[in-house]
Amino acid sequence: MPLQPHETAFTRKPEPPCPVPVIPDAATALAVARTLAEDFSKSAIARDLDRDLPFGEIARFTASGLWAITVPKAYGGTGVDSATAAQVIAIVSAADGSLGQIPQNHFYALEVLRNGGTEAQKRALYGRVLAGERFGNALAEIGQRDHTRRTRLVRDPAGWFVEGRKFYCTGSLFAHRIPTLVNAREDGREVAYLAFIPRDAPGVTLVDDWDGFGQRVTGSGSVLFEGVRVEPDWVVPFGASLDRPTAIGPFAQILHAGIDLGIGQGALAATLPFVRARARPWIDSGVERASEDPLLLHALGTVRVRLAAADALLERAGRFVDAAQAAPDAESVGAASVAVAEARASSHRAGLLAANKLLELGGTSATNRAEALDRYWRNVRTHTLHDPVRWKDHWIGAYHLNGRLPPRHGAL
Repeated sequence: MPLQPHETAFTRKPEPPCPVPVIPDAATALAVARTLAEDFSKSAIARDLDRDLPFGEIARFTASGLWAITVPKAYGGTGVDSATAAQVIAIVSAADGSLGQIPQNHFYALEVLRNGGTEAQKRALYGRVLAGERFGNALAEIGQRDHTRRTRLVRDPAGWFVEGRKFYCTGSLFAHRIPTLVNAREDGREVAYLAFIPRDAPGVTLVDDWDGFGQRVTGSGSVLFEGVRVEPDWVVPFGASLDRPTAIGPFAQILHAGIDLGIGQGALAATLPFVRARARPWIDSGVERASEDPLLLHALGTVRVRLAAADALLERAGRFVDAAQAAPDAESVGAASVAVAEARASSHRAGLLAANKLLELGGTSATNRAEALDRYWRNVRTHTLHDPVRWKDHWIGAYHLNGRLPPRHGAL
């Protein structure tokens, strides 16, 4: 599957991996995230306007040790709880939604590894994370509903090979390894695996072709695989981990909730000083300053309540995910999926509301391109399209009314 005539291979390499510090606990992880986010926020506008891919920021993000916080303690990592992982992502997303999204699939791949990997695979791949490697992703494909045409894992006497093309591979441009969803034909059926493929393996080509109006610097390009040789110990069962009850799906989704929540929190944080300094009251309000406009105050209060509710639901959902990870069965995983769906539906709506109100309450001056306040709306609107919230509402209702357990997959 060669490059198309209009495509160019992306050749910039990430920094060589370097061993990272092991953050001692959840409180320290949150403190480190806040320090980094404060610094990342200073250059967020320029990155968005210029589409400046954040290689330097991602290197610092990794070197902080935050990309290793979900490595279990038994394998040398911090082993933070699920809510902490989501809150770290929210904190960074408030500063820059793209930077907050980039590690989501890295953490997701580590959760797949935790559930499906052998002890040898866990030791090796967790060890690579502690040595400073970043994992991207190559999961999605365009229009490939036919399993037989999806990216293939081919086993033959000469070795194992991967062939195919992936789209929207968030973080792949910055990654040292690219966990890739592949299908193999076994005993007359399609079986899914996650292959942890080095980005510099012969036959791997990256294309910087993500052109969405939001989340512009997530490194979400396409990845092509042409006869890429893979070692068996890079290949971790994926489908089998979803066939049985595991917390892979709700863990993935709580991280997505953190992205939407964080972008909304960032939008509110940008709204307050803008309204104080530059917004004007409406002529019918009878007040001299926008900060005294009663309808504006009502709108800001609503945004604050929605974000606080989403934050609380995120913390609550984290406890359900932790319980499902500790004792996975149909009931605990189903309850975790629903609790996370509630958090995700809330963060979805709260994030959009906060970004909308930033522009609405700021007025026309809030559309000044140089200040890029629209980036909050563009980012949260783009990310909230990741999985349809209407189906989260559906399964929340079906669970609470009829006791129906939701399906097990990474999108709920």
